[in-house]
Amino acid sequence: MGELPFFRAHTALHPDHLWIWEKAVYVDENQRTWLPVTIELESSLQVLMRQEDVPLGEPVCPSQLGPYLLPVMWQLYPGRRYRGSDSSFWRIVYHIEFGDTEDMLLEQMAEPEYE
Repeated sequence: MGELPFFRAHTALHPDHLWIWEKAVYVDENQRTWLPVTIELESSLQVLMRQEDVPLGEPVCPSQLGPYLLPVMWQLYPGRRYRGSDSSFWRIVYHIEFGDTEDMLLEQMAEPEYE
């Protein structure tokens, strides 16, 4: 009986910035493209960012996007999180690389309550 191959996922380096290029396509500082999949849960909003090479069209201005659930820009912050251009914070749940696939799951953090 043959042995099954052993695959190992490993953590990847987080992009410093992600900018929207066109609807449903973000670009990082190394010109790699990321495709977001939005997951709306009962108590939170998550986004699975998959790094996948796609041909880039013309960049869009944020005003051309219309209503959009996600920030148009993300900046890496200390503490395994991103800050969005809308001032929201997103926790990095995981970021793995497996073969040619790289996935990063982000979860929107709750707004702090002020009195």
